[in-house]
Amino acid sequence: MLHIILIPLGAAIFLSVNMGGSGVASAFSAAYGANLIRKDLIPGLFGAFVLLGALFSGEKVVNTLGSGIVRESHFSITVTTIMLISVGIAIMLANMLKVPQSTSQAAVFSLMGIGSCLRDVNVNRLVFHIFPAWIYLPVLAFFMTFLAGRFIYKPIKEREMVDFPSISAHPLIRWGVIASSCYVSYAIGANNVANASGPVYSMLFNKMGLADSSILITILSVLMIAPWFGIGGSIFSSRVLEPTGKEIIEFGPLGSLSISLVTASLLLYVSLAGGIPAALAQLNIGAILGLGVYKEGFRKLFTKQKVKRIFLVWIISPCIAFVISYFLMKLVHAG
Repeated sequence: MLHIILIPLGAAIFLSVNMGGSGVASAFSAAYGANLIRKDLIPGLFGAFVLLGALFSGEKVVNTLGSGIVRESHFSITVTTIMLISVGIAIMLANMLKVPQSTSQAAVFSLMGIGSCLRDVNVNRLVFHIFPAWIYLPVLAFFMTFLAGRFIYKPIKEREMVDFPSISAHPLIRWGVIASSCYVSYAIGANNVANASGPVYSMLFNKMGLADSSILITILSVLMIAPWFGIGGSIFSSRVLEPTGKEIIEFGPLGSLSISLVTASLLLYVSLAGGIPAALAQLNIGAILGLGVYKEGFRKLFTKQKVKRIFLVWIISPCIAFVISYFLMKLVHAG
């Protein structure tokens, strides 16, 4: 049994490495874009706080992805492997294209593909909880940073009430931005680790027969998954930090701080309150675009080729996960 279980665990590690590559951009692109932290220090900090978030705040999202979309009883070794591989491939393609992609969307679409084949999908959970959150959270992140720039930063700057260049160079601001990036990493652990650990948890629960040890299995699955985020961040950081950190818009430490705080707070809230697998990449880009529209204007920012490419990959990547999982399930059933 052990050597068979190693197959989906290997797929979970493959997915976690790619999630780390995508998530590190969302966590540290703001601090890196403002030139506040060296690139080689990012993966270690990222991995440590992802692990803490997964252990202390990730239980509800684990339950959603392990049983809230497709019933827990369906997570055999084969089904779990199919789900994890399909998501891993979709996210790897996004990383290769240098676009941070929402792993949660790919994971949910992969489960939808499996559930469609099995004719067992929790449609109510998708339609009334998860899908609406994917729409309103990035929009909310966009308007929060846009309004902060328009109605707080701009009036203070115009009236010369504060010397922003001096404040931005203050050590407390620098460490505050780095701390906020760690806060984002914690929120990623609370939400995105479940994309791999949720299915692994359900598989272990089914196969090991430990009905009274669900907490132990949850911790075990998280510990097997979360550390690989840091490794993925190390592998892919050079590819994904530049596009979000420097190529969309240049911003300073105060802008970085607002982006990180908005992104992490919204992500952590939906993780703890509703166990919703949220679109982290969209939250982060939404906050960056909100600041960008304030600084450069709507038309100039949204005509940039990099922004168009990001939106295109966001559409394609989850669809790839759905198609792969659906047809692999069809092949398994046909065999």
